[in-house]
Amino acid sequence: MRVKSSLIIVLSVVSLLFLVFIFFYFKHEFFVTRTELNDDIMVEKITDMGKLELVKYSMKDVLEKKEIRTFLPDQRILFVAAGEATGCIDLTKVKKDDIVSTGDSTTVFLPKPEICYVKLDHDRSRVYDVSGAWFPSDTKEMVEDIYKVAEKKLLENALNMEILKKTEENAVLIFKPMLENISGRKIGIKFR
Repeated sequence: MRVKSSLIIVLSVVSLLFLVFIFFYFKHEFFVTRTELNDDIMVEKITDMGKLELVKYSMKDVLEKKEIRTFLPDQRILFVAAGEATGCIDLTKVKKDDIVSTGDSTTVFLPKPEICYVKLDHDRSRVYDVSGAWFPSDTKEMVEDIYKVAEKKLLENALNMEILKKTEENAVLIFKPMLENISGRKIGIKFR
């Protein structure tokens, strides 16, 4: 009887040790969370591009927006916006009539510079403070609104810093020598 009970104890201990070993061996598999992402992309539109980017302004702006209230506390948000604005020229607008040759020189009329895009860098932009918001929906609305305001301010700042003038200057610096080397003629660059 003693042998039988000691055999049961030994088997129980071995079984328990085996279960503990299995638990720790497969523990990683039991507690791992897997993420699956299914992606079905559809091309909606293909657009031919002819815009030559000639200058990019990377900017940061500190914005504070307050909503002054009569009875309730004022709502305030402090936001640091980081983003960029790019100036370009749309070369698809250049037609045969825009290239005028006289004698040993050629004048090329380029379209007026434009802003290609203004985009806010969400990774580098931060909301630093929100106050006076009583409900989560108020905070969400304030954050969404400040992002829109920040993009508009980036565009305004780029225009105030004369991004279009810098785009024109860079177009002349790039196109004039390139076209002179290709054609062997004196080239003049003008804008319509």
